[in-house]
Order: sequence, then C-alpha cells, then structure tokens
Amino acid sequence: MPTSAPSADVLQIKVTLLDTVPPVWRRLLVPAELNFARLHECIQVSMGWTFSHLHEFRVGDRRYGVPDPEFADPAFPVYRDSTLKLSAVLARGIRRFHYTYDFGDSWEHEIAIERTLPADPGMEYPRFVDGQRRCPPEDCGGVPGFEMFLDAMADPNHPEHASMRDWYGDDYDPDDIETYIIDIQLDRIAAARRGGIKGRGRPKKSK
Repeated sequence: MPTSAPSADVLQIKVTLLDTVPPVWRRLLVPAELNFARLHECIQVSMGWTFSHLHEFRVGDRRYGVPDPEFADPAFPVYRDSTLKLSAVLARGIRRFHYTYDFGDSWEHEIAIERTLPADPGMEYPRFVDGQRRCPPEDCGGVPGFEMFLDAMADPNHPEHASMRDWYGDDYDPDDIETYIIDIQLDRIAAARRGGIKGRGRPKKSK
C-alpha cells in the first residue's frame, strides 16, 4: 500500500486557469504535507484572487471545500478541505485535480503535481517559482466577460472602454502578475503555518 510523501518533501505544482487564451498560470513549491485549506490560500494569493467567493476542489470522485449545513446534499457531500493533504492525494496516484472559485463566474483551475523535490532546509515554503498573465478582475463575468474586458481596456475606441476604465480603475497590464505581492502573501502563509502571524490581506503597491 502506498504511503504519504514524507514531510521533508516539497511538491512543484502548476495552477492553470482553464479556457483563458493565452493561459493564466502559476508554478509553486509547496510542502507535501500542506492541507487543502492552505492550498486554497496559496492559489488565491498566487493567482491574484481576493478570497471574495466560495471555492471547491474536485479530487477523484470527491469534493472538498467548506461544508455549509444549510445547503448540504447527502448525495453530493462536500468534505472539509482542511482534512485532506497533498501527500494523501499523491499516495492515491492522483497528480491532477480541479479547483473552482466563484460559482457565479465559475473560474475553473487545473492543479498539476509536476514533481517531488527534497526541501531546502534553508528555505520556507510555499514559494513562487514562475507564472504568466495577470489574473482576471473579480466579478468580470467569467471567461467571456474577461475577454470583453481585455478588448475594451486595450482599445480606446471600444464602446465599453470608458465604462470598463470607470469600473476597474487603474490601467490593467495583462503581463504584470505582481510577483512582489505573491511573494509577500506566500511568506505570510509560511509564517502562519509555523504560528508566526495571522491574516491574509492583500498588500497595497508602494508608490
């Protein structure tokens, strides 16, 4: 019977926002013993989401998230995401699973476990490795709305250009993934894992 990956291991994972062209993705190094509640936090801060909506993981034939007794359905149970660790998923031979954020806009992500590595004793995890393309704005209407938003922001003659600028505010650079914010936020998660600090607010850009 397979056993869970040892706690000294880290996993290289790739998070890809599906159906976006070019794709929006991030690559991270995370502890093998990371539970899915913490993984949710890592996905949020590395992609650029803001914890504003519900989420759910689909791993094999099970769903994990934050169960709501008011909407519980015995036929489709949602298990608490803090009870599942990446090492347990890997031990089951599962290397790809899905994460949904915001059941209205329905942002679907694929999480791929790319490889297992020995942890560097001088480094804290999770860590950002690389990525491409900026995350869509919250509440922009899913992939179709995001595509319209990109077109409108890039073209001053687009009929929705002014309204999108009014709605979003600052210029949107689709190539700027704000790695300094990702690093700060992942450092906070690493500190929270060792009991150092709490909180996951998004830091503001210094001027």
